[in-house]
Amino acid sequence: MARRKQPTARQERLGAELRKLREAAGLKGREAAALLGTDSAQMSQIEFGTAGVSEERVRRLAAHYACSDPELIESLVAMAADRTHGWWEGYRGLLPTPFLDLSELEHHATYYWDVNFLHIPGLLQTEDYARRILGHRVPELPDSELELRVQHRMDRKVIIQGPHPTPYETVIHEAALRIRVGDRPAARLQLAQVLEASEADHVTVRVIPFDLDGFAGADSTMVYAGGAVPKLDTVVRDAPSGTAFIDSEAQLGRFRTLFRRMVAASLEPGRSRDFINRVAKEL
Repeated sequence: MARRKQPTARQERLGAELRKLREAAGLKGREAAALLGTDSAQMSQIEFGTAGVSEERVRRLAAHYACSDPELIESLVAMAADRTHGWWEGYRGLLPTPFLDLSELEHHATYYWDVNFLHIPGLLQTEDYARRILGHRVPELPDSELELRVQHRMDRKVIIQGPHPTPYETVIHEAALRIRVGDRPAARLQLAQVLEASEADHVTVRVIPFDLDGFAGADSTMVYAGGAVPKLDTVVRDAPSGTAFIDSEAQLGRFRTLFRRMVAASLEPGRSRDFINRVAKEL
């Protein structure tokens, strides 16, 4: 297969998982390459996602690696067979690659968790709110790029508003509800949109109030996307160097625990809706 100039995060993830299986089996790259009748350079490209790998080769590698997890194997085979060209491809070359990688991740997610403390989650934002948030960055974006980013954020809502919605659960701190990104009417409209979204059966919105005693988890902002199997889950966090996609098993376990703590600290969904309604009436 031809070498990819810029693999997607999903393609890189497939390669990384194959590398993990090889290392767990105690094999060198050249030994794995020999199993496929190729060389070390090609094997390295497969494991870095810069070269594709067929479903048959994934099964052959998994068998030689003595992988005993059939669900993981089938999930990796499905990733190798995936030829999806989603709506986000229309933004390729127009927006930075992490925007497209996030959209692809969301498209394949089996469930989606979101924890926010200062802003309304992107999937629940109004267009005006998103424009103000995205337009606040320094240096300022050209109007054309700002509008592309706003439209991309609106398009991402397909995972909770489309014909096959993904189960979505978010924990929002009261601070995010009260910070006025725009004027009062815009703030009311934003809260109304959160409430409307929360009425859907597949959407769960929880609120952490200011007056909660002993809460020390304000650094737990995250996006958690469930994979076909737990080993293929992914956490997305903003980092100083850009967007970070986290997939190590130890880190995934840590973030699952953090999310459970955020849920435990929050109001249940009915009380959360009542709380948001009160905040809206106070504006």
